[in-house]
Amino acid sequence: MKKAFTLLELVVVIIILGVLATLGFTQYGRMVERARGAEARAILGDIRKFAAAYKLENGTITGMLPASVNIGTAADQIPSACTGTHYFSYGVVAGATLATTATRCISGGKTPQGILAGTLILTSDLTTGVDTWSGSGGY
Repeated sequence: MKKAFTLLELVVVIIILGVLATLGFTQYGRMVERARGAEARAILGDIRKFAAAYKLENGTITGMLPASVNIGTAADQIPSACTGTHYFSYGVVAGATLATTATRCISGGKTPQGILAGTLILTSDLTTGVDTWSGSGGY
């Protein structure tokens, strides 16, 4: 008598492998997005450093423009709009505190595009040195 797998056993194994593959791809996608979020955090930290240097030079950040912290549309600047070189676009609002934002590009950004729009926000009080992170979309 020959020993072999039955068709039912093969189907069960294929179904189990399909479920495991699906879970693996889902987790992989989440980890990739987390890595892109880490890149955005690093860039927001750079913007904060530029703002701190601006405050040292000018005594205040009130009225500071995005170009003052290297945000703009030139190739060597942090992008203020979605471009093919970054996964996020960046912005800054300077007042009593500094609010820097990274918004996930869902069109016009580096491929692959984000499926859901999400925002990462770093709010900094440059006088006290207190930073607060917040966000949406899993960032």
